[in-house]
Amino acid sequence: MVKVSIGVPVYNVDQWLRQCLDSIRQQSFQDFEVIMVDDGSTDNSFEICQEYVSKDERFKLYHQENKGLAGARNTCLKHMTGDFIAWLDSDDWLENDYLERLVSMQAKTGADIVCIGIKTFMNDEFYMGSHQDKYGAFPDHVIPKKIAMSDVFWGIYALISVWGNIMDAKLYKGVVFSEGLNYEDQGNKFKLYLNSKKIVGIPELGYVYRIRSGSITQDGAANFKKIFEGKVMQITNLEKFMYYIENADYEVDYFHSLYSEWLDKQLQSVDSSWDDNQQERYRSFISRHKKLFEKNRN
Repeated sequence: MVKVSIGVPVYNVDQWLRQCLDSIRQQSFQDFEVIMVDDGSTDNSFEICQEYVSKDERFKLYHQENKGLAGARNTCLKHMTGDFIAWLDSDDWLENDYLERLVSMQAKTGADIVCIGIKTFMNDEFYMGSHQDKYGAFPDHVIPKKIAMSDVFWGIYALISVWGNIMDAKLYKGVVFSEGLNYEDQGNKFKLYLNSKKIVGIPELGYVYRIRSGSITQDGAANFKKIFEGKVMQITNLEKFMYYIENADYEVDYFHSLYSEWLDKQLQSVDSSWDDNQQERYRSFISRHKKLFEKNRN
């Protein structure tokens, strides 16, 4: 058994894949396996993965028809044997001492989840985060479970993505990523926090997240469609989150309050670039869910 299993879902990323996989091979900590799942790529991604399998026995490759990111993660989980699980998106990459810092902190603290800061790479520029500094504000860098889970609403600590950390493999027992939905991190990672006993954050940067978009500007109609579809999925995930919280009877009043606050915030942040019909549609959608939430809450 290896110390860390690294899951790498792969789909049409041949332009960036070698940088991703090389960053794993160059890790200063070497006790790992890499589980690559090619999710029906139509470019050269599968062939590139085969190259790494042929030159490093720690790299294992599985191919499947396209099931989406969550489906690829579920296949990764079936083949992982490590004590800890890490994830790396196939267009991102790692600093060379990424695993060493995470594993060393875990050994020092006994945490079942260890997180590290994320920096963003977009349009050939690095953008340093500020969230990692917040980890150092907690005594001994131990992040309270309630705080970690509340990040599902605000993303203040960048703790919602499944990458950027190592987690005890035992936390994944019985956990399945929800297939067919976007934002699968937001709709699933809280399950791992709910089962955890100790969460530690390293106030440093180690994971590099690539944003591929060449421009963040869009016209009003495209902007509305993207945001509206995103909010539909966010609310689906948050309602699932609340269902789990209530069934676990964990800080229910606290999270009820946060969800209500989050819904109010959505009503106050309607994009001024949308036309009147778009704004009304958005407000009506959020208002319906707020009324439903308050009805169920009472």
